Amino acid sequence: MKFCWCTIYVKNMEESLKFYKEIVGLEEKRRFAAGPGMEITFLGEGDTEIELICDANKVDLSYGKDISLGFQVESVDEMHALLQEKGVPVLSGMISPNPHTKFFFAQDPNGVKVQFAQMM
Repeated sequence: MKFCWCTIYVKNMEESLKFYKEIVGLEEKRRFAAGPGMEITFLGEGDTEIELICDANKVDLSYGKDISLGFQVESVDEMHALLQEKGVPVLSGMISPNPHTKFFFAQDPNGVKVQFAQMM
C-alpha cells in the first residue's frame, strides 16, 4: 500500500496556496476546475502530496483538533521567526521530546494544525 495524499477543504484557495507554497515550500504540481464552483490543487515533493479543494458549495468546514500535518525543516527557530513575521498563528512553544528532535505547532489559514520539526 502507498500513501498518496492528504485532502484539505479550504475556504480560500489563494490564501491556502500562499501558505503551503511560500511558508511550507511545497511545489504546485497541478491545478484544475472540478465542476461548478470547485477547484482542486495538488502540491508536494516526491510521492506524497497535499490536495487542496475549494468548493463554493461546501460552507461548513470542520477539521479534527487532534490531527496535524508534519513538515521537516532545517531550523525550527528560523521557521518560527518567519511565521511570526508573516502573522501566522503559532499554537505552541518549542517541544523537544528527545535530544534529536525539536518542533512546534502553527495553524494554516483554514485552522489546520501544522507541525514544523527539526531533526538534530
